[in-house]
Amino acid sequence: MSPASGMLLDETPLFDSSLLQDLDWGSNTVSFCPPISPSAPGEGLLLRPLCPADFDRGYYKVLSQLTVAGDVTKEQFKANFEHMRRTGDYYVIVVEDTNLGQIVATATLIVEHKFIHSCAKRGRVEEVVVSDVCRGKQLGKLLVSTLTLLSRKLQCYKITLECAESNVDFYKKFGYSPSEETYMQCRFFD
Repeated sequence: MSPASGMLLDETPLFDSSLLQDLDWGSNTVSFCPPISPSAPGEGLLLRPLCPADFDRGYYKVLSQLTVAGDVTKEQFKANFEHMRRTGDYYVIVVEDTNLGQIVATATLIVEHKFIHSCAKRGRVEEVVVSDVCRGKQLGKLLVSTLTLLSRKLQCYKITLECAESNVDFYKKFGYSPSEETYMQCRFFD
């Protein structure tokens, strides 16, 4: 057994979970049928901040349904988690199926500190993914609604995301609109 496989990962949250409990859900722009919220995401489900122990709860299995997640050791995960926690600018939320002890959905809000707009903050939503076994339970809507409201609570002047053309109508439900800015990239690694 390698040292990595014997490493214990704890339940320390990436950020203070009260930020999710104190959201103004009444200002949410999307309807849910049946009604769900961050505090009541569905039977047997728990929406909460990412914690190190989620590595062993299938966090990477869910991420790999979105993109190439790569081979990450527990040490790498823990080091990256600690970096994100120290900066205070990363808000990775997960939905755990408490009956299975598995992560079934996740999304990330990154807060960027700007010099423009009087040193304002900008929110950016990334890595929204719901496990194929849980699609149709409104979890994608719940994740995006939660992070959108969280960015407002954190006083971001705007929130952005990148999405495929086929997903534009989905995100319009949350108040997002296509931007005149053109997304470009220079990729160094796959």
